[in-house]
Formats: sequence, structure tokens, C-alpha cells
Amino acid sequence: MRKIAKRILPFGDGLIYVLFIFVVCMSSSCSSPDKNKEGLFSQITFRDISMQGELRTRILRNFDRLESSKYQPDNVFLSEEASGSWPGDTEGRTILGLVLDARASCREPLYLEEIINRIPGHLNEAGYMGIIYKDKMNEQQLSGNGWMLRGLCEYYAWKKDEKILQIITSIANNLFVKGKGFYAVYPIDPAVRDTNVGREAGTIQKTEGDWMLSSDIGCVFIGMDGLIHAYEYLRTPELKEVIEEMIYRFLMIDPIKIKAQTHATLTACRGLMRYAEITGDTYYIDEAEKRWLLYKSDGMTENHENYNWFDRFDTWTEPCAIIDSYLLAVQLWEHTMKPEYRDDAELIYYNGICHTQRNNGGFGCDNCPGNAIHDVCLKVHVDEAHWCCTMRGGEGLGRATEYAYFIKNDTIFVPFYHESELSIQSKDGATFVMHQTTNYPFTEKVTFTIKKNTVGNVVLKLASPAWMQNKKLKVNGQEVELNEENGFIILNNCTEVDSYIELSYQQKLYKKTVSNSHNTSLDQFRVYYGPLILGLENSQVIKLAQEDKIVPLGNTTFKVENKDVYLSPVYHLMDSKVWSGTNYKKQILF
Repeated sequence: MRKIAKRILPFGDGLIYVLFIFVVCMSSSCSSPDKNKEGLFSQITFRDISMQGELRTRILRNFDRLESSKYQPDNVFLSEEASGSWPGDTEGRTILGLVLDARASCREPLYLEEIINRIPGHLNEAGYMGIIYKDKMNEQQLSGNGWMLRGLCEYYAWKKDEKILQIITSIANNLFVKGKGFYAVYPIDPAVRDTNVGREAGTIQKTEGDWMLSSDIGCVFIGMDGLIHAYEYLRTPELKEVIEEMIYRFLMIDPIKIKAQTHATLTACRGLMRYAEITGDTYYIDEAEKRWLLYKSDGMTENHENYNWFDRFDTWTEPCAIIDSYLLAVQLWEHTMKPEYRDDAELIYYNGICHTQRNNGGFGCDNCPGNAIHDVCLKVHVDEAHWCCTMRGGEGLGRATEYAYFIKNDTIFVPFYHESELSIQSKDGATFVMHQTTNYPFTEKVTFTIKKNTVGNVVLKLASPAWMQNKKLKVNGQEVELNEENGFIILNNCTEVDSYIELSYQQKLYKKTVSNSHNTSLDQFRVYYGPLILGLENSQVIKLAQEDKIVPLGNTTFKVENKDVYLSPVYHLMDSKVWSGTNYKKQILF
């Protein structure tokens, strides 16, 4: 049986916590952290993948931005005042972004080692970032230090630098574990939270009981995600007790009633997924999945970005949350194999992540088209959220590289198409090298060439999303029968060197109803070409009818038949016109 927090909880909460522990143990048969994980995907490392094409272009532009003056060692460490009471936030996110950009691009960062070397000089005497509070907790401080833990854990996973574990341990023990008992009384009653305040960067709004509370409601659970990442390496019972106290409180929250920040909620769910992987408990996956479905219905915008808070539709989007949603969707697909989660991730990547990456490589915020702001057009809200989202962009793009391929036993999954090369080696030295050529989703063909194979028989599973139609599969010029299952085309016996595999298809051109019924009208719809949302750049808003025929003109440009209306994707490759000073806008609701 697991240990639980020993602090006596308020009346009513104690019973709920006992039930929480009971449910967790029943769902996992009280399994140990060493539970057999047979059936999960094997790890593919960054060194196994050479990414090319548009994704590499994005990574390198973001990498350049993260090596500009603002993020260099002399400037990245902020005072309490300069950070806006987010100690460790800028520093941790910067480390995280640099590590992921570096690993995905195979380019050594210029300033990261010096940033790491300077960290001890910026910790307080207790060994973490920020002010030492007595008898109270600051949720923004926990969030910021959570990003420090995330960044340092990723750095340690890469470099195996043992001195990093000392810093991880001091932050985890001296800030998070010292707060044991406080998490169980974190204020979650909507009546005591300020639910209609907040700017693009959150601020401390009030003190309630033992807690200094942020306008980014629930951001304490960003810290939980960092602590769970630390637990992956430290595995102490003290951390485990605190993590489960935090999880218990998080699962009691109604995100809509409290108007929780979507970024905080999604990050916490990613923490649940990591904890499930560490412990083997699928209970945490189930809970993350429930909140994902809630996010899709009440937290996601019509172009697959996010509302900054649940049930606050007159706000703005935040690439931190968009990237969280992408990562979580992939993780849910990986653990459940439900094809709709793979599809969710692809829609988020092309319409959310790719729309919010700006010309300088950073990431900015957009508006939220819909009834609340009386606007059906997608526009720039903030050119660049340089204090948070630009750094998280590195994580999102880096993970997109890692997610290009998955391996399970003798099967290679290709869930997302990117120009790239996969080169893997088994423990006994056998190798398999495969090159992928594509300009998906803008053209209608993906090819694979087996460059080397001393592994033996390999099964390929190629993504077959809902919008892909009229598919044909050829091996060495000969068409083969399509064998599809659970959102993938299955190709057996891919063994011969120089085998040439060609998947051709047509992207479906279709209209789709709106996703958030609370912020749209029933007669509105969106237009897609494959995974790409199409929009209209026009000074005047127009209304289309469901029966209006849309025809392709080539180069992902489309015309509404018998009307002077032209549609093109909201996707762009860091186009300079997507900036506030250009009056850019694109109608996406019709």
C-alpha cells in the first residue's frame, strides 16, 4: 500500500483523500514502480532521427532566437521584481528550450553550459529560486521552480552531469517537500478565486489562507509536473508523498467552475502521464484523458489553439498551452492508441503551433475568434511572448522531432510525416536506416527508402488520418493491397535494402462544424484541406453556405465557385506578415 500525506486534512477532504488513494491502488493493483511495461513503445533517441524540411527550419529559427541577447547568461537570470514574481521561470524555460532545440538539431548551444554553471550563484540559501517564505506558499514560485526542474532534468537526461542532480535535489526537497501539507489546502473554491482578472503574464492577486494566489489559476500544478520529472531520477519516498498530495488536490478541481488556466491544467495532465509511466498506474492516464476531452470541448479555439482560461472566451491564446496540448495529445495516442488523439496532435501542430511561430523564431499569442469578441477572424494579439512561449516553442518543436517515429517490438510507427532519416541500432549492433521524403500536407505523396537493414524483418505502420482518401501504396513500383488498422496502413516484410515505398493519396477538402458551441453560432462552420484550416484574407467578412462548392487552384489555394472568394491555409512558415503592425487577419468562421 502506498504511503500518503500524514498531515491531518480539513473536514471532508480527509475522506476524499483516503478514497483517492483507494481508487488509485485498486486501479493499479497497488503496483510498484517496477511494474512490467510490456507493450509500451521503445524509446527512440534524438540521435536516431535526422530531421529536415520545414520542421528543421522552425527549430533552427527558434534556436537562433534563444541564443539572442535576451537569453544569454548575462541577461537570462532575473531578479524577483524583473521576473514579475516568477522566480526560475525564465531561466528554467530557457534551459528547456535550448536543450530540446539542440538535441533535435544536433547543434551544440553556444551559451547553455555557462547558464548552467551560473545557476548555483542565483539560488537562495535554501537552494532554490526566489524568496524564502515562512508559513506560506507562493504558487508562482512553485511554478517557476517547476520549470527549473523541467529544464534541469532534460539537461541531465542529455549530458548526465551529476552536479545537476544536486540542484534538482535541493529544489525538490527544500521547496516542494518542505511544503508538504500545504498542497492539500490549496484554494480550489471558485468563490475565493479572482476568476476575471489576469494579463498575458500572470500576477499574484491575493493571499488566501496559507497561499499567495496567481491570476494564472492552478499554476501551482505546473510545479507538480516539474516535481514529477525530478522524481523520475530521484525516486525518494518523500517526493512520492508530496506528488500524490498534489495530484489529489489537482483532481478535485473543476477547471470550468474555477476558470483554471488551460496551460496549467494541460501541464498538470502531462505530469499525470509521466507519473503513469513511472509507476505503471493507468489510473493517471484515465484522469488525464478525462481532462483532455473537457479541454477539447471548452478550452480549445476553433483553429486548435487555446483559450487562456477555461470558460473565458474573450481572452487570447498562449503557445505554451498550445504546445502542452500537442504533447498531451501525442502522449494519449501513445498510451491508448486511439487514432483521434493522433489526429488532434496533427491539427494542433499545423494550425496552432505553426500559426503562432513568428518570423523571428519566437512564439506569440493570437486572438480567440468567436461570439465573445464579435470577430470571426484570426488575428495577432501579442507579437511575441518572449518571457515564456518562445522558450516553450523549443520544447514543442523538439518533441515533434522525437515524435516522428515510434518503435514497438519489430514495428516502426510513422505517426507524423516529416522529411527525415531514421537510423536505429540494436544492442547487438544490428542497424536499420530509412529515409523519408515528403512535403506533407501540401503535396499528396510520401516516400520511404530503406538504406540499410541488418535487423531482419521490419513492419511499417504509416499514419492514415481521417482526411486522407484515395490512398495507394506501392513497393518498388508495384501497387500492393492496403491493410489498415486503427488509423495506420500496415506494411509487412520491409526488409530489402533499397526498397522504395510510395504512399500516394488525396487530401480531403471538407467543411466541419464548430467545436465550441458556447462561443460560436450553430450555423457557422470551418473549411479544411486535409489537416489545414483554410481562411480568407479580406477586408470584408463574408458568409458562405454549406452548399457552396470550393475548388482547388493549386499550391494550397482554393476558390469558392461563382464567387470572388479565395481561401488558403492559416498555416505559414514564419511569414513576416503575421505581425500586429501589418493588420494581418484571416477569417476562419463562415
